[in-house]
Amino acid sequence: MGEQDLTRLVTDLVADRAEAWDRAGRLPVDVIRSLAKAGALSPQIPAEFGGRNWSSGRAGEFTAHVGALCSSTRSLMTSQGMAAWTVQRLGGADQRSEILTRLASGSVAAVAFSEPAAGSDLAAIQTRIERSGDTVRINGAKTWITGAAYADLIVVFGRYGNGNGNGNGNGGAAVVVPATAHGVTVTTVPDPLGCRAAGHADVRFDDVEVPADQLLSAAGSPLEWLVTSALTYGRLSVAWGCVGILRACLRATTAHARTRNQFGVPLAEHQLVGRHLAELYVAEQAATALCESASGAWDVGRSDLVSAAVAAKHFAATSAARGAASAVQVLASAGAHDGHPVARAYRDAKLMEVIEGSNEISQLVLARQAVSQWS
Repeated sequence: MGEQDLTRLVTDLVADRAEAWDRAGRLPVDVIRSLAKAGALSPQIPAEFGGRNWSSGRAGEFTAHVGALCSSTRSLMTSQGMAAWTVQRLGGADQRSEILTRLASGSVAAVAFSEPAAGSDLAAIQTRIERSGDTVRINGAKTWITGAAYADLIVVFGRYGNGNGNGNGNGGAAVVVPATAHGVTVTTVPDPLGCRAAGHADVRFDDVEVPADQLLSAAGSPLEWLVTSALTYGRLSVAWGCVGILRACLRATTAHARTRNQFGVPLAEHQLVGRHLAELYVAEQAATALCESASGAWDVGRSDLVSAAVAAKHFAATSAARGAASAVQVLASAGAHDGHPVARAYRDAKLMEVIEGSNEISQLVLARQAVSQWS
């Protein structure tokens, strides 16, 4: 299946069903499985593991297309892609072969970072991952884990200790846990503000035991380094998804402003309405350019990748939130009802300003980059 065929598959599967999924707060399992088996949820997995081996730029444009159709479906792409990248980046050869092959052929994965007391401050993570011989034990609670309600596997980040006395617990680790393992409790988040069908859930791990070969090989490395490796992928995916939100808003507002007449002329000819359209157009162009630049940094391994991804995510998310608000303003009562594409965009885009690094965290990161680069 080529790129055009995959794009057509997603378009056909989603079609006009996003509104119903949003209202129900649930994606059909058969749709998720079809997308996972086609490699649509994680198209950057290398070909040697059965993946599509797409570049970041190619996957990004595809992500934007999905984001324009349904942000909940795009959220699963972000979750699956982060899980795959975490295994590819932090796992050993056998782990990459086994887990990435599963993710490329139909399994669904979520990534568990945040906790009740560890949101923006991920250094405050309290989940414990302890190895004793051939077994790893996990204890802790994770909150608002995207895709966890659908996941076969959950990649859990936590503080690492060695039950044999060879670790002080100050490092971090990531471990791949089956969602059906004894001691795992998945509780769906009720009525989330945005991306309502993305399967957000709280997950508890009570003395969960898995084989030691599920502990990714980078265990014991600094927690911040482990988390940043995964978050960089997630931030870039969210940024491209926000480009999709902007494109959906542009389509809806321009179509409405061209055909809706007020005071004898189309809305688009009223200058203050035209201002909204112009700002949406510029936001989409600029967000796309920043995403293309960050994806280029990913594909060639540029040293500024982390800051480029943060800049793209921050600009795209804030632009999508403002753009969605403008879209609701232009459509007025025509778009101000639950389930309408611009109403969904309004809620979904606001959530994008919070996840994978809030606006404030992004600004702190970028301020440090500015001082380092320009002072």
